[in-house]
Order: sequence, then C-alpha cells, then structure tokens
Amino acid sequence: MKTHYILLLAIITSIAGCAPKENKIDLKAYQDEINAWHEDRVEKELVSDQGWLNLAGLYWLNEGFNTFGSDPSNEVVFPEGKIAPNAGTFVVQGGKVTMEVAKGVEILKDSVPVTNEVIHIPDSAFYPVMSYGTLQWVIIDRSGKLGVRLRDLNNDAVKNFKGVERYPIDPKWRVEARFEKYEPIKHIEITNILGQTYQSPCPGALVFTIDDVEYRLDAVDDGTEGEYYILFGDKTNETETYPSGRYMYVKYPDEEGKVIVDFNKGYNPPCAFTKFATCPLPPKQNGLNLAITAGEKNYGHH
Repeated sequence: MKTHYILLLAIITSIAGCAPKENKIDLKAYQDEINAWHEDRVEKELVSDQGWLNLAGLYWLNEGFNTFGSDPSNEVVFPEGKIAPNAGTFVVQGGKVTMEVAKGVEILKDSVPVTNEVIHIPDSAFYPVMSYGTLQWVIIDRSGKLGVRLRDLNNDAVKNFKGVERYPIDPKWRVEARFEKYEPIKHIEITNILGQTYQSPCPGALVFTIDDVEYRLDAVDDGTEGEYYILFGDKTNETETYPSGRYMYVKYPDEEGKVIVDFNKGYNPPCAFTKFATCPLPPKQNGLNLAITAGEKNYGHH
C-alpha cells in the first residue's frame, strides 16, 4: 500500500511539473520599462535639436530661382526677426538644389560660412544642415517634390512642452502574435498626408487575438534593424487619439514565428505635433475594429 502511495505521489508530482505555468508579469517592472521607453522617445524624437517640436516651417520649392529671407516679398519667407530680410536664393535645377547666399549674410554649413553651396543632389544621402542664428534647415525630397525643412532651436513649442497624455499602462495590451510570412514578399500602398502613394515592402502580417476575436496587421520593413514598422488605426481615433492613426515597432519574430505586439508603445505620428511634417498614413487593412486604449493620446490640433 505504501509503495502504491509513493508511486501515485510521484506521478502527480511529475504531471504538476509538466503543467503549463501561468505567464505572470511583474507589473511594476513592466510599467518602469514602458515609462523608460516613452521618456527616451520624448527626449530623442520630440524635444531634442533633431526632434519634431522645433520645426518652424516647410517650404516647397519651384524649379528655378526661389529667393528666401524674412521679407514677405520672398518666395520662401522665414520667420521675421530670425534672419536677414533678403538672405539668398535656392536654385533648383533638375532635382539639384544650390543655395546662393546674399552679400553680407553669413550662413553656416558645419560651422563654416558658405556663399554658393550645393545642398541637395538627387538620389543621394547628401543632406547638409545649414544654419543662421537659431535657425537650421535641410532639403527634403518627397518623391521628387523638394522642400526646405526649417527648425528653430529656440522654438516656443519646445519650451512650452508639458508632455504627452497616455492611457494607463495595461499588460492586457501586450499581446502575443503569430507572424504570417508572405512568400513572396508583398508590397503594399502607403499614402502620406501630401496625397503621395508609394509601395512599401511588407514581409508578413501579425495575427493575434483580443477578447476571442482575431485581428491582423500588415508589417512594413522600413530598414530599421531587427524591427518591423506598424502603422495602425483603431476606434479611439474617433475620440481620444490622433485621427489618422498611430505607429509602433515590433521586434522580428522568434524561431517559432512569435511576435510581441505591445500597444502600450503605440505613439503619435509627427503630424500630431507639427503641421510641418509629411506623415505616412496607416493602410486601410490596418484599421482595427476595436478601441485600443493604450499608448499615446492625441496632442494639440494638427
């Protein structure tokens, strides 16, 4: 009898050892992780010198001559009091942009004064930053549409920034997904706020379940190492979050094809913070028919 009891106890212990363990999460550690991630995002992407909050202008250039300065008579009018009334001319020729600086005006490139400088070459990673006082500018190219993106390092939007409102951090919105690989890789249409549509590589979809309902999101490979870019919309866009949708990144799937989708890291596109950005919009198929009450809420009225 004693032998049978010992054998039965061994079997029960063995079964208990093989039983799946509940995947518990340390809530405090998780909240600290999300808060640290968000603080880093704010510092790097919003309030730094290269953040979105100091943008002060976006000026589209025409082929030929585009005068610039603070005088309203210029084709490109920089903020009053921030630069000379007539500072120079941007010359656009077949996609190349040359900056001709007016006599007596000191504009810098890498702390060195320039007078006649090529500042954009088509199909190249050549993006020199020009500066005058607290202003900095660079040429941006949106499918051949060339513009001057202007920053003011003393912008009031940075000085007055009080943070971004967020939903409470909730592990419910950290979900495990299955990566459904597309073979061959798909290209999906992404449209930006300028109305320009381009093809983006889509290696697969994230398939997950929330409250017994299955959802899927197409992932975009934007070149970020080890991560996929997700543009998504949901029911909160109608009320509390940015109307055009939000963004997030997810790490590549593991060997079993599993991916963690953490909506607590959902964040606003730059257009929520400034009217001088050219944000991509979520593709239609990435509009979720539920309210994702996680991540950043809307900011301002852009």
